[in-house]
Amino acid sequence: MGNVSCQISMSLDGYVAGPEQSRQDPLGRDGLRLHEWFFGLSDLPEGDPRGVDVAVVEEMTRDVGAYVMGRRMFGDGGGRWDPQWQGWWGDEPPWGVPVYVLTRQVREPLVMKGGTEFHFVTDGPRAALARAREVAGERNVSVAGGAETVRQFLAAGLLDTLQLHVVPIVLGAGEPLFAGLGDVRLVQESVVAGPTVTHVTYRVRR
Repeated sequence: MGNVSCQISMSLDGYVAGPEQSRQDPLGRDGLRLHEWFFGLSDLPEGDPRGVDVAVVEEMTRDVGAYVMGRRMFGDGGGRWDPQWQGWWGDEPPWGVPVYVLTRQVREPLVMKGGTEFHFVTDGPRAALARAREVAGERNVSVAGGAETVRQFLAAGLLDTLQLHVVPIVLGAGEPLFAGLGDVRLVQESVVAGPTVTHVTYRVRR
């Protein structure tokens, strides 16, 4: 059975998205700044100092057989589904494997280009993880976000590894990653410093 991990970008003051998230602005005000470190990594020139970030991305996406995400990360805030809305990710989402979306509203699966299949799970994170593990087999399962979904997995003791990409910005408000979690115990495994972001990997203690 593979590892259950999560990797997520976070501001220095603990936010993983900005305030005022909407369908038009899914990351909230200034939230895109959390992900600027990732832009352009696919075509860096040889010797670029951001090569350390490339290595981190390659490691964190290697051998992932399925993903779990929350409904908001898929692309909607709640309530009844708009059947015409197929999420933030366009016709060919980047996942390339089955994705299990936590939701309270039933929806038929969506098969997209490039190998991504969205499946909508209404009976909680344990059920979503069980389905993801079944399809992933010996490969890893990645919890893609957002914050509420990561908190649910941490609170339930379902994560093995948490990787934070700590971006040196202060958002001041938004979606806090650790709000209300209480005593989550993490053991630091590695720290990789890139030019614009620090990648910190923790093992989650049961």
